[in-house]
Amino acid sequence: MTAVPEATDAGRAAQPRQLIVSVYGFHHRTGGGWLSVATLIELLADVGVDEPAVRSSISRLKRRSILEAVRRDGTAGYELSGTALEILREGDERIFRRERATPDEGWLLAVFSVPEAERHKRHVLRTQLARLGFGTASSGVWIAPAHLHEVTAATLTRLGLADYADLFRAEHLAFGDARDKVREWWDLDQLDELYTAFLDEHEPALRRWQRRRSTPADEAFADYLRVLTGWRRMPYLDPGLPAELLPPGWSGIRAAEVFFALHDRLETAARTHLRQALSG
Repeated sequence: MTAVPEATDAGRAAQPRQLIVSVYGFHHRTGGGWLSVATLIELLADVGVDEPAVRSSISRLKRRSILEAVRRDGTAGYELSGTALEILREGDERIFRRERATPDEGWLLAVFSVPEAERHKRHVLRTQLARLGFGTASSGVWIAPAHLHEVTAATLTRLGLADYADLFRAEHLAFGDARDKVREWWDLDQLDELYTAFLDEHEPALRRWQRRRSTPADEAFADYLRVLTGWRRMPYLDPGLPAELLPPGWSGIRAAEVFFALHDRLETAARTHLRQALSG
């Protein structure tokens, strides 16, 4: 099953299937699970997605085992699969984490070796480490902020990859400047481009809401779903690298400020709109 966050799509316009996953994640955080097809169509219409696109995206998510078809009282609907739920719960810890790592927390090293006969597992392992936000120190040594140790261990265990890797806490003692090393381990230029694209898309919405006194629930839901979907992918590319090791004026700092400002302003009204849609 493909990772739910689809991190490689970061910086592109959100696809209907990504918006649907965000709806389910938001619904799950409010204590819900199952959604009827009719409710999904209604909610996605708020962000300009038409019914054929919703139905097509639902079919794709079902084929990828992200959604499971369930009928309730004769009504067609879907709920997240168990695996998708687990991934989304894990993702929530990253998406809504406001703190960045600090240099004194140290690093997490993932050291792995996969036999040539099982090289397909090497590809899976590398893909998962990249999805978790690891940078590449060398071909078999990947690095991330130390706070990712629990989710990394859980992910490798869940995917049956724990026998191929060891995890270590580490400090950078020598040689070279840690800021230069971070630029070697992560593609900061690409991250800056993605964060800039996020700001271009969502900062105007923040400015618009800052000028308004009221918060209409339907408009709040639409903008919240958009910013949530756009942000949901970013923590899988930038694992909360220490601000002290990033270039001055790092766009990711401002992007996080924009996301959390919109989150704080819109979430309550967006929940109201969701409840209204569910009540029919």
